[in-house]
Amino acid sequence: MPHLKVKPFDTSIIETLNDSIMLYKSVDNNALESVMYIQDKKRVFIDIVKKEHFFLIKPNSITKGVDADALKLILNGFAELFDLEIVHTNTQLNRNKIEVTQKYLKNIEDFYEFKSEYKSVKIEVGFGSARHLLYRAKEEPETLFIGIEIHTPSIKQLLKQIHLQNIENIFVLNYDARLLLEMLPSNILDRIYIHFPVPWDKKPHRRVISRAFINQALRTLKKSAELELRTDSENYYNYALETFNTYKECSFSVKKNIDIDVISKYEERWRRMNKNIYTLCLSSLEESKDLQLELNFDFDTISIKNREFPKESIVKDEFFVHFGKRFKKSKGEGFVIECSFGSFSMPEKKIIVVDEQCYYLPSKPVKSRVNQDAHNLIKEVLNG
Repeated sequence: MPHLKVKPFDTSIIETLNDSIMLYKSVDNNALESVMYIQDKKRVFIDIVKKEHFFLIKPNSITKGVDADALKLILNGFAELFDLEIVHTNTQLNRNKIEVTQKYLKNIEDFYEFKSEYKSVKIEVGFGSARHLLYRAKEEPETLFIGIEIHTPSIKQLLKQIHLQNIENIFVLNYDARLLLEMLPSNILDRIYIHFPVPWDKKPHRRVISRAFINQALRTLKKSAELELRTDSENYYNYALETFNTYKECSFSVKKNIDIDVISKYEERWRRMNKNIYTLCLSSLEESKDLQLELNFDFDTISIKNREFPKESIVKDEFFVHFGKRFKKSKGEGFVIECSFGSFSMPEKKIIVVDEQCYYLPSKPVKSRVNQDAHNLIKEVLNG
């Protein structure tokens, strides 16, 4: 993470020299302060950690995922603005660094009100080495493929191959497929591939295949389009078979040890071990109704009070809320508080500003049902 070590300074100069920048002091830790730094009309939170011989200046943890070079520019601009004396820094920009194109790496927000100009749209959940995804994309140039993966090295490798092989029809998303499906329009997908998901035998609740996932998959798939699951796990096969069998307005098929056009290196290994490979396909027999998803992440009037917040996470069946460090405004009323919330698999981490206006930073939560439920609970806590 980019950071600066600077000689100790009087932090009160921050608001003295610039009225638009607000300083917050930690309620629980006198050595920690935070600054709402405004750059190019964007609000960024910077933490100031007071050490004995220097101050450590670094982006607040809510900036996780922001481009490192952008953070370096922000920190350098902050130090220059207040003429801070730098002791050590890792914020030098590498001008010779060659970045693989990020054109195809998408944010979850890119799928709000999603529409495609391609003839068809297919998704692969957990693409791993991406051998299958790359093959399909080259074989079907009129199809948009959305590859979903949470393993960062796999994503970087796929982006590199997209660039090297000059492939145009792949979008890459680092997110939870279960939450993506919630926001896609109904009847838009031509196929969903789930090849060799993690079995999670000891934690079956973490499996991507669940009733909630299948409900959304069937809604987003076109009539007769298929969800294709391939697994070498006997437990996963039996679990999926039992789950698929509970759906009445669907058809499904089961095949064993079939040959497909391209297989992963792991499947090659399993075949040499004479393991059985199961292929289960599930499809809807009817079109689904249009998506009705009305979400609102605004705050009503919130009372500004210096109150205690729960120290332990509030855990519900499908989501949680956890309040973290709190900072009180150095001048006047108001405070900010770190908050993690939402789904267990892909939680949000935000700063909540509680002042004359109440809002999330750096942006509103992703538009999902579980985030809406968590937001409603956060409002209850903020209102005491």
